[in-house]
Parts: sequence; structure tokens; C-alpha cells
Amino acid sequence: MSEATPPSPALMDRLREALAQAGGWLPFDRYMSLALYEPGLGYYTNARRKFGHMPQSGSDFVTAPELSPLFGRALAHQLRQALDWCGGDTVLEFGAGSGALAEQLLDALGERVAHYQIVDLSGVLRERQRERLARFGERVQWLDRWPESITGVVVANELLDAMPVQLLHWTGQAWQERGVALDGQGRLVFEDRPSALTPPPDVAGPWVPGTVTEIHPQAEAFVRTLAAHLRGAAFFIDYGFPEAEYYHPQRVGGTLMCHHLHRADPDPLQAPGEKDITAHVNFTGIALAGQDAGLTVLGYTSQANFLINCGLINMLCEADLPQRAAAHRLIAEHEMGELFKVLGFATGTGFDALGFAAGDRSHML
Repeated sequence: MSEATPPSPALMDRLREALAQAGGWLPFDRYMSLALYEPGLGYYTNARRKFGHMPQSGSDFVTAPELSPLFGRALAHQLRQALDWCGGDTVLEFGAGSGALAEQLLDALGERVAHYQIVDLSGVLRERQRERLARFGERVQWLDRWPESITGVVVANELLDAMPVQLLHWTGQAWQERGVALDGQGRLVFEDRPSALTPPPDVAGPWVPGTVTEIHPQAEAFVRTLAAHLRGAAFFIDYGFPEAEYYHPQRVGGTLMCHHLHRADPDPLQAPGEKDITAHVNFTGIALAGQDAGLTVLGYTSQANFLINCGLINMLCEADLPQRAAAHRLIAEHEMGELFKVLGFATGTGFDALGFAAGDRSHML
């Protein structure tokens, strides 16, 4: 990312205001929340384009549904099985982005879905979703809050990675929480403070002095809240690792990353509001949060395994060459196939989900 990219002046004013109200220091998760979700100003709530294939379009990154419609068509096989199992007719998508996945699922599932509900914090993205999904009429609804009960299937593609995380820094003697402050010139800088926060107790190091890592209380709280509302199944697709890999001693820099014009950089304090800020998902923590709240883990596997289990290979055989080339990125090990994982939950005792029929890695969580 070019250092000439300026921050949003209005968002910088809001950050300075928040810092002043907090006594000059914000924990990183609060900063990340403002940078991404402050109404009208944050990255996901402002008018800037996010999703696209090339930087020339002004976009910052591409997600699986934008790469190939076969992503949604394959996922639909799993959702249909889950809907039949729970007897529901509703799909609820959290963070629908451009609306591409919703469009693919609605086309593939047809009348099997009576209600497609979307929860999205971004008013700008909601309007773009409405335009894209207008042909489906009243079957698509936008919700401002959790429904009392979800009888059906929840799906979330690249949702958990965008939830604010807390940053921890190991000094060699103790963990400190890393937050954000202003230096003498009014620039955003990192500042550490003593903290009782630590990584999960099962991953006790040895830690290299200077290690920075993340913990995910907001994502885990989200899954616990989901468990209180769900009467069916949920599938999370995102990039990340099981806990033993996430907190490996060699991962000294953590996983925090920013995206702008299809380039990655590690500096979330530069140009807030103009680029995405993400962290990889600790899937062990998410799975345990769901289990502790009463959900059953249906399975955990790579995106490649999941899509192949859901019939992607047969779809590729019927596709033309350009479609095959695009869809290959979904399963290629050096692209999305291995880095991205799928974690499934269900209420009750669950069912044998076809997406995890081969290559289930639940034992690695």
C-alpha cells in the first residue's frame, strides 16, 4: 500500500475524540471496531468499493463467491441437506458483502428457501445487496438485530476474520495488551499496557520475546449468542488455523493483516477507514465456544475438501475452461483451498454433514 494514501479526515477526528474520552489510550479491539464499523466512516460503512477482481476497479480483495458462482452452487448442496434435516425453510447470512453468495444460493436452492435473511452492519452494502437481489422480491429480508429463533441454516463467509481482536505482546517476562495512542505529532502509534489477558492456557509457549498475537473474545461471544437463537445448523467459512498452529512459537508476528487495492500490509494504523483490517480465525476457540454453549460440531475441514465433498468436481466437468480456471482457485492448495477452512455446527445431536464426509479434521481442533 502506498504511504501516500491518506486517512479519512472525519474518521481521524472521530478516533481523536474516542482517544480523548478514553484518557489517551484505546485497546486495539476498540480501535479496530471504529476503523471498520464507525457509522458512515469506517471501512465497511463508507462508500468505498471493497469487492472486485482487480485493483483497477478500486477494489481491495476478492472473495470466493466473486471468484466463481460454483462456490455458492456447491455450498447449496450442504445447505439443502441441513434444511431437510432441521425442517426449516430459512437461510440467514451474516455479512453478505456484495450479495454474490446470496444470489448464488437463492438461484441454486430455489423454492426450498422461503426466507433469505441478511444481517449486515453496513448501510452502503445493504443498498448494493438490495439492487443485486431485487429479482427475488420479498423472499429476501434485512434484519437489524438477531431474530428470536432461527429455524434453518446460518452461513457466514469471511465474517469472523473481520471481528475486532485484542492484541497481546510478550515482553519476555509478561503479557501486555497492545492498544493505540497518539504521539507528540498527533500520529497514531501502538502503546502497550499491563494486562491480565493471556493466550489460551493450553498453548503456553515457549514464547519468543517480542511476540505479538491476537485473542478473539468478540468472535467467540458471537458464536455463543448464535447458540442461544439457532434451531438448525451453521457453517462458517474463513481463513485460519487450529489453536496449536495459531499460537505456534514461530508465529511471532501474529496474523493481523490489512488489504488495500489487492495488496496486503501489516500496518493497521496507517490510513484507517481506507483499508480492511483482519486477523485469522482461531478455529479451536470458535469450536469450543460453540460446544460450551450447547452446539454440536458437525465437522472442520479445508475449503477444498468441503467443496469437493459438496460436488464441485462434477460441476467443474460441466464448466467451460474459463469457469474451471476461476473455480480452481477455490480448491488450489496455494490459493484458497488450504488456508480457508469450514467449521459446521448444529443443534441437538447433529447429523452426518456431507461437506465433512471425507477429510474431516475435527480431531485437530
